[in-house]
Amino acid sequence: MHTDSRIIADKAVISLQGRFDFSAHREFRSLCSPALESSEIRELEVDLGQVEYLDSSALGMLLLLRERADGARKRVTLSNCRGAVRQVLDTANFSKLFQIT
Repeated sequence: MHTDSRIIADKAVISLQGRFDFSAHREFRSLCSPALESSEIRELEVDLGQVEYLDSSALGMLLLLRERADGARKRVTLSNCRGAVRQVLDTANFSKLFQIT
């Protein structure tokens, strides 16, 4: 998986590309931690537009991110969700937990 992160105003945008599965857990956590710890960041956007596959461990990582963000009073959104990725998120009822665009 390839990753990138950038800050736009008070939002951290975390862009993922490729397969989002258990092998990406360290990299994903290391991208999210600075944004969670920053007092200037109010929202984390996980851009899934270039993700071709995600599995149950990726769903777990997103849930853990949401839990940590809630504790830090930050919002998590999932963006550019389409195709098989959107189908997996819909099947898992993630729209009840996240704002999905």
